[in-house]
Amino acid sequence: MEVPMTIPAGPNRSFLFAPGDHPRRAEKVLTAGADAAILDLEDAVAIAAKVAARDAVRAGLQRPRTCRAFVRVNAFGTEWCFGDIQSVAGPGLDGIVLPKLEEAGELLAVDWMLSALERERGLPPGGIEVMPLLETARGLARLDGLARAAAALGGRVRRLAFGAGDYTLDLGIAWGLAETELETARAAIVLASRAAGLDAPIDTVWIELREAEAYRASCARGAALGFQGRLCIHPDQVAAAHAAYSPPAEELARARRIMAAFAEAEARGLASIQVDGRFVDYPIVERARRMLALADRIAAKEVLTAPPA
Repeated sequence: MEVPMTIPAGPNRSFLFAPGDHPRRAEKVLTAGADAAILDLEDAVAIAAKVAARDAVRAGLQRPRTCRAFVRVNAFGTEWCFGDIQSVAGPGLDGIVLPKLEEAGELLAVDWMLSALERERGLPPGGIEVMPLLETARGLARLDGLARAAAALGGRVRRLAFGAGDYTLDLGIAWGLAETELETARAAIVLASRAAGLDAPIDTVWIELREAEAYRASCARGAALGFQGRLCIHPDQVAAAHAAYSPPAEELARARRIMAAFAEAEARGLASIQVDGRFVDYPIVERARRMLALADRIAAKEVLTAPPA
């Protein structure tokens, strides 16, 4: 049997879903070009098929891939969550997506469960990520505490994600193309993530599949707000997500000029200069450094997953 590729941590511009109980779609999602694939055991799987879907997901995790592989389990309060995690935790699994997070205790319990399974199955301690989804009024109301609890788990949770489908359902909000009704929640998740010391969060799915231009605008808004990537439900959405959450070539060129000019200035005892007519001091330099680091991670991923010449 072929073993899956080991994909190191890289960019998080796209997380592409596929139903866990459709082997062909699950196979395709692992090589569709996304930064990560999510094999879904929750909303994309019928209630009657949930238990049987675990076997299909476990088999899918052993396939070769060009991205990291996550599994969205059912919500903590359901009858399936424990069995989902117990079934899929093993070689080939990079992370668990935990939907509808509402209580810090849910994170503690899932962390304990994964730690026990990692020990039992000879997996690296803490190697399986947990990416919680904030998608209910109760979860958003407790956002700050949940973000702090997530950060306290020593790296088990690296980032949060936003789910607007259940969020708008829970609050009775009409989800429009301009998404102005989501701005408060989005800004709050970005702020709470940063305050807790987590990585930038991942933005919600986009359900209007025919509205490609509006989707691109939504990705641009998410990037401007401080998200680092997007949950995707169709392979055609991946390219737009990558374009929005990757540094533009002209910005990378400017970042390199900033870094070079500031290094020279700092050597002369200066900490504020102008580059291309823009005021530059330490915060601007740090932003340039982060941009270049992201570009390096993107380039490394592209080299790793490129087909042989």
